[in-house]
Amino acid sequence: MSVPTLELRPGYSTSRVIRGGWQLAGGHGPVDGAQQVEDMIAFADAGITSFDCADIYTGVEELIGAFRTAYGNLRGAEALARIKVHTKLVPDLAALEVVDRASIRRSVETSLSRLRMDRLDLVQFHWWDYAVPRYLEAVGWLNEMRAEGKVDQIGGTNFDTARTVEIIESGVPLLSMQVQYSLIDTRAERLLAQAAAEHGMWIFCYGTVAGGFLGDRWLGVAEPEHPLENRSLTKYKLIIDDFGGWDLFQALLRCLRGIADRHDTDIATVASAAMLERPRVAAVIVGARNRSHLAQNLKVAGLALTAQDRAEIAAVLAQGHVPEGDTYTLERDRNGRHGQIIKYNLNKAS
Repeated sequence: MSVPTLELRPGYSTSRVIRGGWQLAGGHGPVDGAQQVEDMIAFADAGITSFDCADIYTGVEELIGAFRTAYGNLRGAEALARIKVHTKLVPDLAALEVVDRASIRRSVETSLSRLRMDRLDLVQFHWWDYAVPRYLEAVGWLNEMRAEGKVDQIGGTNFDTARTVEIIESGVPLLSMQVQYSLIDTRAERLLAQAAAEHGMWIFCYGTVAGGFLGDRWLGVAEPEHPLENRSLTKYKLIIDDFGGWDLFQALLRCLRGIADRHDTDIATVASAAMLERPRVAAVIVGARNRSHLAQNLKVAGLALTAQDRAEIAAVLAQGHVPEGDTYTLERDRNGRHGQIIKYNLNKAS
């Protein structure tokens, strides 16, 4: 089974399923570097040739750098050229006031060194606080490095629609915006998808299985109580609450299970495949600590939902609520339920 690719701009393509790197940053348990390199090779050989990481994912850029070297040695330069690495540049909240051209350059050069690359494929820029209105300056400096050839493409992550358009209109040709986007969190459909279509930009989806909640493990299970196993589950349980609560969420899982039965697959695969059909969605990011779910990940891009499947999903979603605001608006309230669990100054530890 091969994973299709999508050309986002002339000469720049991505696999429609992207392997995420956040779960390899140490917060989900110990990481065996040699095993991770082998796993990445397995993903790439299977057709998942794009990898997502960030400067704030401790150790992950270095792991992908080691993978790139090993993959080039094993499969050759032509195969290595098909690998795309989507990293992020995330200045710490505490540093926003003092970000300057030199610090942006250092961030890019650090990622280049860790990833063992001469030019970064895609740098996804993030800015924690709009009240520090220097993001246009900062992304402008990143765009200078694109002009120099240190960066191929620039994207963003977790910007709302107004700021996304503002960045594009400032002269930065955003390729993509990476946002939280799932069946239970369709905030991107309020404004961002239309703006993306108007400006030739694409959407990368994270959270398509809501930290694992949109999976068979949770079907028929009683509502979990706090504290949950990890910060990811805590984060997505808040989205479930906003969507309509545990009973409605169980109705969605039952619906997805029925669809999965017809396609001989699992709930998570259906939930992710459904997002690939949404307007301007280029790819979904699958979190993977190892290759144990590789077979299911490969099925995501090949699963074609029927009209009946779509209608059944839509009937359940119509009973729920879209979380408030634009993309990432809830999370930007650092005193709110969603913002209180976020860590804002991770570059200190990366």
